[in-house]
Amino acid sequence: MPDMSTKQRESLRSDQFAYVDSDGGEHLPIHDESHVRNAISRFSQTEFESAAKKRQAAEKVLRAAARHDIEVSEDSDVMKAAR
Repeated sequence: MPDMSTKQRESLRSDQFAYVDSDGGEHLPIHDESHVRNAISRFSQTEFESAAKKRQAAEKVLRAAARHDIEVSEDSDVMKAAR
């Protein structure tokens, strides 16, 4: 996954993150294939404000994975959270 500079990260729209917390903190960028893969692998390391927010973030990651033709294991934390 290519590193992103602070400027590049700040140039992303909020909808290019799987999760934006109530303080505006943006988590799990999903704007390109490598970051979607990273979001899938780091999903369980992210703290969410509620189960509903976690489910919404999981669904967003899965939609991004589908756009990039990335297969997600049924046993992955993302898939489990989306159920």
